[in-house]
This record gives sequence, C-alpha cells and structure tokens, in this order.
Amino acid sequence: MFCQNCFYILLILGMRNASFSASVEEQLLSNNLTSSAPSTEDSHQAISLTKILSGIWFNVINEDPFLTTPELIQQYGYPVEIHNVTTADGYILSLHRIPYGLKSKAAPNKPIVFLQHGILATSSDWIIMGPENSLGYLLADAGYDVWLGNSRGNFYSKNHVSMQPSEPAFWDFSWHEMGIYDLPAVLDYVLWNTSQESLNYVGFSMGSTVLYVLMSMKPEYNSKVQLAISLAPVAFMSNFKSPLLKLVAQSPLTEPMTIMLGIREFLPHGKLLDAMVDEVCSDKSLVQTICSNFIFTFCGYEPEEMNMTLLPLLLSHVPAGISAKTALHYCQDIRTGKFRQWDYGLVKNFFKYGSFSPPEYNLKAISIPVRLMYSESDWFGDPEDIHKLNKSLGNSLGEYRVSSSSFSHLDFVWAIHVKKLVNDEILRFLSHFQDTRRQQMFTI
Repeated sequence: MFCQNCFYILLILGMRNASFSASVEEQLLSNNLTSSAPSTEDSHQAISLTKILSGIWFNVINEDPFLTTPELIQQYGYPVEIHNVTTADGYILSLHRIPYGLKSKAAPNKPIVFLQHGILATSSDWIIMGPENSLGYLLADAGYDVWLGNSRGNFYSKNHVSMQPSEPAFWDFSWHEMGIYDLPAVLDYVLWNTSQESLNYVGFSMGSTVLYVLMSMKPEYNSKVQLAISLAPVAFMSNFKSPLLKLVAQSPLTEPMTIMLGIREFLPHGKLLDAMVDEVCSDKSLVQTICSNFIFTFCGYEPEEMNMTLLPLLLSHVPAGISAKTALHYCQDIRTGKFRQWDYGLVKNFFKYGSFSPPEYNLKAISIPVRLMYSESDWFGDPEDIHKLNKSLGNSLGEYRVSSSSFSHLDFVWAIHVKKLVNDEILRFLSHFQDTRRQQMFTI
C-alpha cells in the first residue's frame, strides 16, 4: 500500500509539472530529433516526440496511446474534420466532427448530435473504445452528423486570442464560464455551419453540468436543442461518495491553500507522462494494477467493466487538464449540497450578485426535454441526487437506470459493455424521439 501511495503522489506531481515535459521537448526539437508540431488544420502527419520516445525507450508496438482524437478517428477509416471556434471572451475551442460513418453515406441535413465530454477529459471520450463500442462511431454509422466538443483548458482548447496559459488570468474560469461562453459559441457555430435550426445533445458528467448552466442562464438557447441526454449527470452533489475527493472538497483549507500555492491548472496533460503511462499500464507491466487502482481510488472500485488492455490508451487521453477553479466549484457544491454559481465570499457576493450567497441555477427554466441516465454505483452521480435533479428540471423525460449494479462513473464511456448497457439505449431513444418528432410535424 505504501508503494502504491507513493506512486499516486509521484503521478500527480508529474501531471502538475507538465511544463517539465514541454521544456524537454523543446530541447529535442532544437536538436532536430523531431519535426515541428502539427497545426490543427493539417492531418497530424508530423512525427511526435512521444512516438520517438516510445520506440527508443519503451519499445512500444501499439501507437494508439500517442494518437490524437482526429488521428484515432482516421485510423479506423472514418472521415474527420477539425473546426476552431472563438468564444465571446476570447478562448479558442477545437471541435472534432464525424460528418458520416462507414455504414451511412454523406448526405445533407443529417440530424446533428453534439457530444460534450466530462471533467478532465476531451473529445476522445466518445471514440476511445473503438467503432464497435464508442458512441461517436455508432451515431455516425446510424446516420447522424456527429460533433465532439472540447472545453476550454483541455489540451485541444488551450488557446486564447490575447492570453497565454502561463498567465494566471487564463485559468480564471470554472464550468460556469464553459456554460455561458463555450457552449453557446460552439452550438451557434455548428448550427451555422450545417444551416440547421436545432440539434441533439449528449453530455457526460460535466458535459451535463455546462448544459444546465447555459439553459438556465440563457433560456433562449432552449429552442436550439431538440433533445438532451445526460449521462451520469452532475448538478446536486449532497451524496457524493468518493472518500478521498470528499475529504478534499469538505476541507476549509482546500480553496485557500490552492490560491496560496498558486495552483491554477489541475492535472495538465503531459507527453512524457503519456510515454510513462504506456509502459507502466501495459499488459506487459508487472505493476499494471497500480494504474487501475489509481482510477478506482477516485471513481469507485468496480473493476468488472475495466478493460485493462486499454489502460495505456485511456490514460494517454485522461487527465487532459482543467482549471483549479473548475474543481473548486464542484467542491463548493459538495459542501453546500446546492447547484449554484461561484461563491466569492460574503462581501464580493453582495457586490456581484446583490446577495450574500451565490444564486442557485434555475433548473425550471430548462424547457428542452432532458433524459437522465444513471447507475447505482456512481460515486459522482448518486441516485438520490439524480432523483432530485429529475424533479428540479423543467421538462424531464424521466430517468433510465443502467441495469448493471457494478456500473461506475467512468463506465459510461469506458466500460467493456458500454454499447449494450448505455449506447444502444441512447440510439434507441434518439431514434424514437426523432420518429415522434417527425410524426408531430406531419400532423401539424
């Protein structure tokens, strides 16, 4: 146990100090050991540092852990597009699109499904388990135009029109800003690009949080979403169960210590760390269990659905980095049991909000139909909190409980049986909703 704890500490420190890996890469680049970094517009053909390291140091055969989301999509023969969107406050977000699938040809006016990832993650959430299991591919093959979002702060959306990630002001945001700036910008862009009036939305974890923020703060956007499906939604967190994270969240020292230590980015993505993870977490590794235990420590010990062979691939994309304020905002919700805006403290709250406490989000203002999908063993989205959310929403289409009793939070995107237990139900519900909507339009 002592060795495992040491590894956890070293791993977190490695994530926190990702700038080390960046400086090493710059030195190698200056020695012409690799080509220049690819831009988001090209097809990512340049040789990456991690591929070189994997060949020299670790002799890794499988290159999947070092591929980006677009590269993984291309590897399976699917079409992929990269789009950049600038928010009203200047953040530049990267969108990945699968316009059609291998079983569904290109066609105009395909129904749109926008997929938004969870905390510390990226667009890879939706394609990481391959074409036979991942929702992104399954939707494309079913005839949908699939768009994959990337929230500000992850390694696909780490640019700004005037600020650099090295500046403290760059990280002054939480999921509130993602909801009121990121989501409206990308939804407007997708609808403009496709010349359509509305789309379908699937959000996992924090992907549901930001949707609730947008639709409650800017109700005019309700008309732009036909249907929302929330996977393991996070809003109310009174029954949050992760012991370690709950201890951190409830401590009165967490927020002031984070500020005092100047921690603004939490668990950033590092390329050298990817190479280490691929070696330590591979099937050949004698200490592979450490990798899975690291995940279980935070998200729940339910190993039945964890594909150990895919661990290097999964952990090469997660964690992808977030602002410390994003994590602290969830900590505030865990302490209070309420779903509300950022708490600045009594004095600043009064000047900003006109009250000593931050206002709660008005979930009754959300008029779009929302379908909630949850599981009994989810430490982040406890069933009691889901039931409360269901009653609070303005237009809930009810709850769907995953049949497996051992299904945990990350299983909604990573599980071995994710297709059977989650994605097939999403496809069925989407198809039924689309059919019903068409019938109503014809009746009118």
